[in-house]
Amino acid sequence: MKLSKRLQSLINYVPQNSIVADIGTDHGYVPCALIENGISKYVIATDVSQNSLSKTTELIDTKLFKDKITTRVGNGLEPIKPFEVDTVIIAGMGGTLISEILNQNLKKADTYINFILQPMVASTELRIFLNNNGFEIIDEDLVEEDDFIYEIIFAKRGLEFIGDDIYFEISNKLINKKHHLLEKFISKKIEQCIDVKKELEDHLYSQKANERYDEIEHKILKYKEVLKCL
Repeated sequence: MKLSKRLQSLINYVPQNSIVADIGTDHGYVPCALIENGISKYVIATDVSQNSLSKTTELIDTKLFKDKITTRVGNGLEPIKPFEVDTVIIAGMGGTLISEILNQNLKKADTYINFILQPMVASTELRIFLNNNGFEIIDEDLVEEDDFIYEIIFAKRGLEFIGDDIYFEISNKLINKKHHLLEKFISKKIEQCIDVKKELEDHLYSQKANERYDEIEHKILKYKEVLKCL
């Protein structure tokens, strides 16, 4: 099975012979690829409704993987028992929702080892949550598809010191390995900040707008400092 770059990046972090929970599995491509490629021994694919799982069930039947993949209906980690898996994948959701899923099940999360997370938005908020709630980011990746750059986070339970708030926005893991997409990724962020500054320029009579303007300018300077490290 040929996966998109984004999904391939997810399974690259899955350890060999793992037992995996794919939360919000969508079409079931990730579970089937994990079994097909001999990466995982068993996968639990979950989604919020039986209807949402229908395409996954069809794919599992087509691939004859019913003895290796099971489907369960439920929100977040609710359908997964403590100690039942070693690796949890939560991808294709907002960072705030991923944080909520983990926050509602922190004790259960202590019984799992690997967390592979792919926020569509709010990656900064997700990193802050992870840092504040006993998760250590082990590695990160960037993948470009259709002119969009996706962020993939590989984390475990643990403690991590973050020396500067900028590393919640731009992962120091990506900086240290000088990821080939990082310069483009940061440049896009700078462009977005410049757009926000232009919108604020007509409202600088407001103290709140002025504060936001200064905040954006400071952020741009920080982004440029990171670029110098590459």
